[in-house]
Amino acid sequence: MRIVVKVGTSTLAHAGGRMNIRRIEKLCKVLSDLKNAGNEIVLVSSGAIGMGVGKLSLGEKPSDIPTKQAAAAVGQCELMYTYDKLFTEYNHTVAQVLLVKSDIDNEHRRSNFHNTMSRLLELGALPIINENDTVSTEEIVIGDNDTLSAIVAVETNADLLVLLSDIDGLYTADPHKNADARLIEEVREISPEILALAGGAGSKLGTGGMETKLRAAQMATEAGTDMIIANGENPDILYNIVDNIPFGTRFYSCK
Repeated sequence: MRIVVKVGTSTLAHAGGRMNIRRIEKLCKVLSDLKNAGNEIVLVSSGAIGMGVGKLSLGEKPSDIPTKQAAAAVGQCELMYTYDKLFTEYNHTVAQVLLVKSDIDNEHRRSNFHNTMSRLLELGALPIINENDTVSTEEIVIGDNDTLSAIVAVETNADLLVLLSDIDGLYTADPHKNADARLIEEVREISPEILALAGGAGSKLGTGGMETKLRAAQMATEAGTDMIIANGENPDILYNIVDNIPFGTRFYSCK
């Protein structure tokens, strides 16, 4: 299988922005094992700004563009250093790919991205993708890594897109406010009723919420890729997902 895994800031970092070492180590171990089993893995990783916030002791995510970019520059170094170190321990080579919106909107640059990704996977590398927050501005941002991961899944013709976040999946109501909220295990059609279940923004350090995840599901499923929303608290769930054991919410593609 060719699998795109998107991991959110809330999964990678503690509330203050510092890296969740135990979780990121487990994530890299599980992804390495899945790759050893013959799967092709692409990782879309949030966390650069959040980790920059922690490393610069800013206290909270900045609201102005220059400070966001500064935090991203600091955090991206720590993020990739950690990924490179951990995946190397399992004999896997990582490749960093940073994108901005023009890389996707421009047909020629999008084709270059597609070709680069194809070659990286042919060479056995594990691409790690993030938006280039260091240079992105309000006018050129993709905006969130849920959307970015769906774009990557489409461009790589992935079999499966997995969004790991701090939620178990799509619920019939907000589970934090409604004790009767029920997890929806399968979505065969992204109807207006399903879209209406989207809530607000995600965590304080992240940018996504259920709305961006449902938008990602639309993009992926229309292109023939199944998508799963699952809680990334325990990366071992990826084994269950690859083995087709129901977990989280699965959106079935329009194949």
